[in-house]
Order: sequence, then structure tokens, then C-alpha cells
Amino acid sequence: METNLCVAGFGGQGVMTLGKFLASATCDSTDKNVTFFPSYGAEQRGGTANCFVVISDEMVGAPLGDVMDDLIVMNGPSLNKFLSTLKPGGTLFINSSIVSDEISRDDVKVVKAPVTELALEMGNAKVLNVIMLGVYVGYTEVIAPEIVWETIEHKLGKKPKLLPLNKAAFEKGLEIGRSQK
Repeated sequence: METNLCVAGFGGQGVMTLGKFLASATCDSTDKNVTFFPSYGAEQRGGTANCFVVISDEMVGAPLGDVMDDLIVMNGPSLNKFLSTLKPGGTLFINSSIVSDEISRDDVKVVKAPVTELALEMGNAKVLNVIMLGVYVGYTEVIAPEIVWETIEHKLGKKPKLLPLNKAAFEKGLEIGRSQK
């Protein structure tokens, strides 16, 4: 089994953190092979940001980024740029708070989640990536949610005040992902 994922948005949406959490959780707690490949635009906050995560039972080479099993888009420009890389039958995860474009393909599954709106309702826009990670893990079951949460907990360990909000955000995402199967 091999899963190729592209996560795309703009700087400040936590795109890289989402990819790192998933890659770290998989690498640290399973026997699967993982590659994480980040790509930044000229500016960090507000500029383009995307990353590729490959999870495989076999050895993984460098991710090419030309054919994705799954695609997470956090904004409209990312949808326009990366939709063509999603293979037929792949799954498109959309931040429906920001992305309102019609999906021009009928050969992919679409999972919509208003993660920006939900994060704001929770009181902190910065958890939108954790919500989307929960959506992805809840829908795909690519890795056990407990393993992902342990990684998030470990990575945020120096900031324990952030843990309850991030736990609630992750749980909210899992609920959304599971409900759209």
C-alpha cells in the first residue's frame, strides 16, 4: 500500500505542520516508510505553501508530486494549481470556508469541511490545520487517530495550554471525516 498526499494552501494556514504531524506520527509509530517534502513560496506567511507526504509499505523514493491519491486544499489557488494532479478515484479534501469553486471533475471523491469557520468558532484560527488533519485521518484511516494525537501531543508538549483546544479540534475533524465516508 502506498498513499501519496499533497497538502496545499497559503503560509499561515499550518500546511507544513499538518504534513509534519502526519509524517512524524507514521514514521515514529508504525513500520511504514514515509517521505515528507515541503515547498514554500517566496514569502512564508501569506505566500504559497504545499507539502507532499508519501506513506508506503515499501521503500519510498523522492515524491514526484505529479499523481496524488489524496489532495488537501486550504484555498482556491491551491485547488486550481493541484486538482489536475489528483488521480481518478482519488479524494479531494476542501476547506469549504474559503474554497467555493465548483469542482470540475466528477471522477474524484470530495470531502468538504469548513475548517476555517470551525477554528474561529473554537476561538483560535490556528487550529484549522489540526481540524483538517482530523478530517483526513477520520476519512482515510491511513493511520490510527490515537497515534496521530500522541504525535500532536508530543510536538506541542512545551505548550501544554494548547493541548485541550488542539484535542478538541482534532476530535471535531475526526467526526467530520468519519461522517463523510
